[in-house]
Amino acid sequence: MELPIELKIAIDNRTAGIKQKQLLAASQDLSDRYRNESGQGKRLLTTDIEAVAYSLVRMPATYGAVYTAIEYANRLLENEDIGSTLIDVGAGTGAGTWAACEQLQIKHITCLEKENAMIKLGQQYMNESSNEVLRNAQWKSFDLLSGNIVKKADIVLASYVLNELRDDDRLACVKKLWNATNKMLVLVEPGTPVGYNQLRLARTELIKYGAHVLAPCPHENQCPIEGDDWCHFTVRVSRTKLHRLLKQAQAPYEDEKFSYLIVTRDEFSRAKNRVLRHPIIEPGKISLQICDERGKNTYVYRKKDGQVFKKARKIKCGEEL
Repeated sequence: MELPIELKIAIDNRTAGIKQKQLLAASQDLSDRYRNESGQGKRLLTTDIEAVAYSLVRMPATYGAVYTAIEYANRLLENEDIGSTLIDVGAGTGAGTWAACEQLQIKHITCLEKENAMIKLGQQYMNESSNEVLRNAQWKSFDLLSGNIVKKADIVLASYVLNELRDDDRLACVKKLWNATNKMLVLVEPGTPVGYNQLRLARTELIKYGAHVLAPCPHENQCPIEGDDWCHFTVRVSRTKLHRLLKQAQAPYEDEKFSYLIVTRDEFSRAKNRVLRHPIIEPGKISLQICDERGKNTYVYRKKDGQVFKKARKIKCGEEL
């Protein structure tokens, strides 16, 4: 998956003239902080150059994860009107908003972000877009911990936000996000056991508030995934030469593992099942780990199963069989 060309150009324009050594040092500092201090409620990014390094390293992956999550939801929503106003909470430099605007009929955007360096850079990127809605996005300084979201929106998005909060604060912030939602709430977190568990707890809480699970879950029963297992999906995103340098990697792409949860005020048709892992293909049979109303189970399909077997050969993790 590629970033929109206008966003790629905007990032290139902003990084022109900055020494690679400076970007590499800022990227490494950020990586250490996010790895060691995330989840403690600390400020992880404060300077302009850190914001630029962050956008180079994290915007492609965040864009890909949010885009893929919303894409799954769109398959279920079909032509349903899910609204036209968006609030992106903890917007960072705006990757999630760009992803949402690519797929939803957004007419008004509010980006809430607590770090001024992120706000400044996110505005610069959107100002270079040909999309009038992106150019007119309202950016506001906002801390989800201490503030309340005053105005509601049809769609509320929070990507890679919950993982930065302390355990004691997380569910209270989930309630704030839900209270600001008129129609659909989109949560995206790292595809790790910790990230998934945070969404699992949020899912339980949101169902108590009357939310309806749209995706990825095919049911609203208790989540059957426990212990050392976790629910996550993958999107492959392209890396530029500078991206590879900052990540100190050779591959021209990276596989972003993410977990997500999308809930709605109204109830829509859910997927009948969800493939949780990549298929295991062996001579004459295919094994799929599937979540459905009966829980999490492994099913084996053989050639005699006909069309189901053919579909299982092409199915990908995250899709409905």
